[in-house]
This record gives sequence, structure tokens and C-alpha cells, in this order.
Amino acid sequence: MVDSDWGDWLPRAVAAADPDTVALWYLGCNGFAVKGSGGTVLWIDPYVGTGDPPRTVRMIPIPFDPADVNVADAVLATHEHTDHVHGPSQAPILENTDADLVAPDDSLAVAREEERWTDEYAVSEAAFTEVTEGDELRIGEFTVHVVETHDTDATHPVGYVIEHEAGTVFHAGDSKPSPSFTELAERFDIDLGILAFGSEGTIPDGETGEPVRTKWYSDENEISAAANDLGLDRLVPTHWDMWKGLTADPTALHDHVRSYESPDQLEVVEIGDRIDL
Repeated sequence: MVDSDWGDWLPRAVAAADPDTVALWYLGCNGFAVKGSGGTVLWIDPYVGTGDPPRTVRMIPIPFDPADVNVADAVLATHEHTDHVHGPSQAPILENTDADLVAPDDSLAVAREEERWTDEYAVSEAAFTEVTEGDELRIGEFTVHVVETHDTDATHPVGYVIEHEAGTVFHAGDSKPSPSFTELAERFDIDLGILAFGSEGTIPDGETGEPVRTKWYSDENEISAAANDLGLDRLVPTHWDMWKGLTADPTALHDHVRSYESPDQLEVVEIGDRIDL
């Protein structure tokens, strides 16, 4: 059972919304709920855990209890890290909604083998949909393309290009600039791109506990270059709010993106905010 700081208003807001195009709610960390005008709802990397203190310490509220989510067509995971695949955050959504977990192989290995969702929750093996780069899925009104990204901290990361008649969204997971991004810009007209951003900081090593300089996400120059390579209309930086020692100021990106052709707009959102295509 997750103790939500905000009660159930966020899942209720998603369920009650009737967007004209596509609405997205930022869940903090790198999570989003995405709802189309036809009512299809995707949850991407939802995470309501507190990390693993003192190494990873959550710096933002827990915005919802996944047991309160009753509208979902799929949960999409970008890679196998715990803040992207996490049984207590995601399995209750599958239980309540009969949604599938859509994820690459190493992410599904966490659900199947490390966390044993089928034993710990009312989740069946049939709920796991394995995807890899180049796959295309139709989920309700959305066409989801599984694409290559670049995250050397993950064993098999992917990104999702989500097409809708109202526009196109790209969720890159924790990717840094990737050679694949210029090709994606040629294939897709991306209206809104979600890219992870953070500082370099000192956090305890996972094994020794000794302080180590750590950089998990793109810095100001990397995220700006990635947004330009992707030809984004709107850039939404994420993950900057999450971990103690690695937080960053996304408003600083205004000075970094202004000399590039793309993005046309930097859109800074806080946990719980809704944005629309």
C-alpha cells in the first residue's frame, strides 16, 4: 500500500478528463499519464517509490496511490531501473485495469524474475508484452513506435514515439543524445519531446556507500543538442526534480536552447501539472 501525499485527486483527474487532443500529466521523476481524445490512457514509467535512502532519496511528493488508478490501457516502461519498472508502483495498475506492461526484455525480467509480479500481485503472464526497437503497436487511438535511445547506465533502454491524429509525443526515457535522434527527426514530426535532465552530483556508491561523483542524465548542453537533433517543437525536461544531489534548475535551459533551431518552445512542468497538445 502506497501512502499518497495528495490523496486520489490525480488519478481522478486523469479518469475524468475529456481532452480535445492529447493531455499529459507529469507524475514526477520521468513518469507521465497520457490520455487521448478518444479516452485511451497510457502510463509511462510511473514511479511512486521513495528510492533507496541514503543513496537515492526522493525529493518530491508521492502524487498518487496506484491502487486508485482505474483507467489504463497500457503501462509503458523505457528501461529496467527501479524508478521505471517497480512492482508497487505499476502492478496495482495492471490489477485494477487489465492493462498490459509494455517493455523491453530486461525490464520484463525485473517484473518476472526479480520482483515476481505474477506471485505477488493479481497479474498474469499474459499481461507482459515484450517489445524491442523497430516494433510498432496500436493501443487504442495511439500508434506506438519503439525506438533506439542511448543510455549507457541501462542494459536495454528504448524510447516510445506515440502518434495520434492530434500530434506526436516522444518519451526518451533517460536517454542522452543518441545517433538515432536525427533519423527520428526525419521519420517523425515530433510535437512534444520528453527528455531527462539533471546535474552531476555526489551520492553514495551502491555497494560501498562511499561518496561518488555521479551523472545519470543529460546536462544543459546535452539535452539542448538532443532536442535540436530531434527537431522538437516543444521540449519538456524531466527527472530534474527527483533525486537528492542530482536535482537541477530546468529554467536554466532557456539560455542553452535559444541558439538552436529547435526546440521552438521550452515547457517546464512540475509534478502534477497537465499539458496538452
